[in-house]
Amino acid sequence: MNTSPAFDPLCGPITGWRDGDVVRATGIPYATAGRFQAPVSAPDWTGVRAATFLSPACPQGPVPFLDDILGTRYGELPGSEDCQRLSITLPADLDKDERVPVMVWLHGGSYTSGSGDLAIFDPKALVAETRVIVVSVTYRLGLFGYLATGTGRPANLGLLDQLEAFRWVQRNIGAFGGDPGRVTAFGQSAGGDAVAHLMATADAPSLFQRAIIQSAPLGISRGRQKMNTAMGIAAEAVTDDTPALDVVAIEEKVAHVARRFGLTAAMPFGTQYGHSPLPAESGIEDAWNTAAPEIEVLIGHTSEEARLFLPGNPHLSRVARVPVLGSAILKIISWAVTETVYGRSARRFARRHSQAGGKAYSYVLSWGAPGNFYGAAHTVDLPLLFGDQRTWEGAGLLTGATWEEINAQGRALRAVWARFAYGDGLGSRGEIPGALRYRAV
Repeated sequence: MNTSPAFDPLCGPITGWRDGDVVRATGIPYATAGRFQAPVSAPDWTGVRAATFLSPACPQGPVPFLDDILGTRYGELPGSEDCQRLSITLPADLDKDERVPVMVWLHGGSYTSGSGDLAIFDPKALVAETRVIVVSVTYRLGLFGYLATGTGRPANLGLLDQLEAFRWVQRNIGAFGGDPGRVTAFGQSAGGDAVAHLMATADAPSLFQRAIIQSAPLGISRGRQKMNTAMGIAAEAVTDDTPALDVVAIEEKVAHVARRFGLTAAMPFGTQYGHSPLPAESGIEDAWNTAAPEIEVLIGHTSEEARLFLPGNPHLSRVARVPVLGSAILKIISWAVTETVYGRSARRFARRHSQAGGKAYSYVLSWGAPGNFYGAAHTVDLPLLFGDQRTWEGAGLLTGATWEEINAQGRALRAVWARFAYGDGLGSRGEIPGALRYRAV
């Protein structure tokens, strides 16, 4: 007897599988696209689709330092340019007529790495504890998704992929018990940057009603045109026929071209203003202001974002070895970079959003593993929101903390994120002692 959970969305019948307290339906195509082509909605089907395979990752190169810090493994998921897939995780005990909030996750990775179905992004705990549905989106990255060239190759293809994913959710999520009128877009790092820029598109208010923007590098999102032009010239060597792994190798060379453009080169790939679906850079504030009354925002960062990147800088590594003064200097540098790239721009975004008639909350996350060099660094929110003990074993970011400590803070943070997604309101201010402070703006 077939006991697989069955769903009947408009796209076509789907079966998933039970996984303890949750049900999963994974690797569902939401769009299709040729290389360097805008996506179109995936065609509907009539036969039953077994949604039992994880979404493939967009082809990408290894990032060894992230593997060490996060405990990931390069090649954990197969790579494919046909990566416009999404995976759904829902509570296993939803009543037939129950409709719960939907949280659509956009992963980070500097727009060049990561995938929606990486184990460290497993939303099982978030779903089981808070009775939300999480949709994890995989989209095109790097040269495949985020760089225009002078010969007409379009920019923002990954952003267009994400819009197609949200359209799929609006059309189909009701069949899984999701409420299309309570959709929250949330993402971290490049994913948070993508959420912010999706808010500037004309369709945003019809696709999601809330947005959680975590550690978005909005401080380096402007003034990128010259860098993008130089990168686009270097990328002309890639054609429709270049093997995918060769595209990834060329991508590294293209990123190298960006280094002479200062701090913006810390994330060389990304959204490009003046290319569909985004307005010109001079119009981005007006676009955000137009959407503000329709989308509630929770935006913030960790208190020591920059500490993730300090060990990779040889000059700063030498500074760290200076007795007494070394650690003090590193703290000052970490604070300055955190403020420049993340802090000031997040607070500015929240203020502008509120002044434009929207509701906004600002937060700072300060939890870190006791005694760990990285402290409350960039990505420390990930083990608090996602994954389980096995997933995070060996992660350098968490050395010094027990899983009980991590999970206690995680439960509290997951509850805040879910309360926001439910639309229950966060009050004028709140905190998780030793971890999170937030306030209405």
